[in-house]
Amino acid sequence: MDKLDNQIVIKHLQDKFGEQVRIIAEPHGLLTVATEADAILDLLSFVKDDAQLRFNYLTDITGVHYPNEDRDFCVVYHLHNLLQNLRLRIKVFISGPTPTIPSATSIWHGANWMERETFDFFGIVFDGHPDLRRILNMDELEVFPMRKEYPLEDPNRVDKKDFYFGR
Repeated sequence: MDKLDNQIVIKHLQDKFGEQVRIIAEPHGLLTVATEADAILDLLSFVKDDAQLRFNYLTDITGVHYPNEDRDFCVVYHLHNLLQNLRLRIKVFISGPTPTIPSATSIWHGANWMERETFDFFGIVFDGHPDLRRILNMDELEVFPMRKEYPLEDPNRVDKKDFYFGR
């Protein structure tokens, strides 16, 4: 078996999915691709089960909030091919007051708690998740703490004024 590299992964993905998968970047050798929410389960299944790719370890699922973008949420999947030590990052950009994406628990049982954590902090709903509820924050919390919806500091604080620091 040839050594798997990013160019082989790109060719496999483009042969199978064509325009549904976009290559974003390769920072520090980590191939980063993007797809749409309706294609994510097919893509995840393919990269896991393909005989050459074999990205069979789900390292992490997380979210990112880009409040100034059209599609202001991003769900990020980190996958690892343990046999050839190659990693893949998949991003899915979504939007809406209740951003929704299909659950990956049918592909990886370990996605369960990762999706719950992402829901808990970002409010991203994983459609089809067997038990989507808060995992780290209290159930009574009505906000999602990792969303960038509030200013970082209280604008009324006087101890942060520049004139106190000689500016």
